[in-house]
Amino acid sequence: LWDCKYNFRRIQMKITAKMVKELRNITAAGMMDCKKALTEKEGNMEASIDYLREKGMAKAAKKAGRIAAEGMIFDGISEDAKTAIVLEFNSETDFVTKSDEFIQFGKDAVEVALKNGITTIEDLKSAEFNGETMEARLTNLIAKIGENMNLRRLKSITTEGFVTTYNHLGGKLGVIIEMTGEANEENVAKAKGIAMHVAAMDPGYLSP
Repeated sequence: LWDCKYNFRRIQMKITAKMVKELRNITAAGMMDCKKALTEKEGNMEASIDYLREKGMAKAAKKAGRIAAEGMIFDGISEDAKTAIVLEFNSETDFVTKSDEFIQFGKDAVEVALKNGITTIEDLKSAEFNGETMEARLTNLIAKIGENMNLRRLKSITTEGFVTTYNHLGGKLGVIIEMTGEANEENVAKAKGIAMHVAAMDPGYLSP
């Protein structure tokens, strides 16, 4: 009789810096989080992406109850100058509102709203940008930055004439002006002047 003993040893895949960098470029997660995900999933890139996404959603859910009191107004106009949008996007601190990621998300949200004729926050969240819903992108951004963020409100105006917008105090106040006539240089300049006046004086109505 032969008494054979086999010693089975688990061979762990080596996680390289190149793999970590690739995963970080795809997910925008932190270096240590990417390394942990690759280690947990034995170097499988797709599984690591799913792992980070699930972890990100869990982190975002924990932050959802925190108050997002700071924010910025983003605005945009369609190419034909017939539709204008102002969007309020909030975070917990003023520091985050100045970050590149926060500002880029706000700009992308306005672009998506204009492109798809969106008039509500709910529709904006469900709209896709580069193959991912805006809500999913927001969840990932919350997990990455570590603060609660909120697409608070959106106003869209479409007109037979033309529209213009004015963004005051570095994104603290947004104005939409709807005008009759053509969107020529003279009329647009007049509309901009009116928008600046509205921002400064905050009138409650058009006429007495």
